Amino acid sequence: MTGHPATDATRLGPGDAVLAFDVGGTDTKSALVDASGRVLGLRRTPTPLDAADPAGTIVTSLAVLAREHLEASPGVTPVAAGISVPGLVDEVDGVGMFASNLGWRDAPIRSLAEAALGLPVAFGHDVRAAGDAEHRLGAARGFGDVVVLAIGTGIASALVLNGHPYAGGGFAGEVGHSLADPLGDRCPCGAIGCLETIASAGAIARRYAAATGTPVGGARQVLEAAASGDAIARRLWDDAVEALAEAIARLVATLAPEAVVIGGGLSQAGPALFEPLGARLDTLLSFHRRPALIHAELGDDAGLLGTALSARDLAAARTTAQPIGGAL
Repeated sequence: MTGHPATDATRLGPGDAVLAFDVGGTDTKSALVDASGRVLGLRRTPTPLDAADPAGTIVTSLAVLAREHLEASPGVTPVAAGISVPGLVDEVDGVGMFASNLGWRDAPIRSLAEAALGLPVAFGHDVRAAGDAEHRLGAARGFGDVVVLAIGTGIASALVLNGHPYAGGGFAGEVGHSLADPLGDRCPCGAIGCLETIASAGAIARRYAAATGTPVGGARQVLEAAASGDAIARRLWDDAVEALAEAIARLVATLAPEAVVIGGGLSQAGPALFEPLGARLDTLLSFHRRPALIHAELGDDAGLLGTALSARDLAAARTTAQPIGGAL
């Protein structure tokens, strides 16, 4: 992965100037994109959490960030903004249906943001935005049907079908919460044996600590222990690879993706992940279209880049490229 691809103007290319906000449970990435595609003032700030008014508090913070970006680049006038958030997202109606880490249900994020920013707002899901960026700018270029997996603390995914992100009303792409072991651990989502309870980087570290009584800093340490002959570490790493291979095989049988792009912290294992994963996948498939397994390219900036793309798409689709208000 490249470290800071958002600073590369060639990533986005020429188009409308837009604001982009990638809101996470801990922090928010924001930037102003100019007409040449330069990403200006990329910054990470704490996401404000307020149980009394979670959506309103966050939108207010985005308006403050917008003013700061515009003050820092007075010659750039955005014509739209993009906002991506985690959780369940209704991108058609602009509603954040549910986000446990942000604390809202059925929050009208888009309408709140348009009033606060004085701009038309493209509102979407953070992982779908990242998947769209990988498809249009990164590792999945040239493929029409793609699954993008982000494997870190949990497992998130995005589906691109026939060249277009697929949302399923906001519910599609929850591969991390597909069933991997009906007798397995309870997932924080409430279900039993979700894929991410076995195959996420967080789960690998957690399961090793539970099995050995030795806390580890992350999945990387478990992999290093496995390479040094630790039988428990090897078993847990192999369990994760097996669960991922089986999940991908089910996706292949159902969706027939041309490629599976894997990012997130676990992808940093490189060949130690991709080689056994590919080998096991080959044994699970028969007549199916075997997807390419590809390392993600855009790193932590994928969500922000995808959000900027969605804002540009919105601006291009509108009959006028003028701000709709004057809140800023």
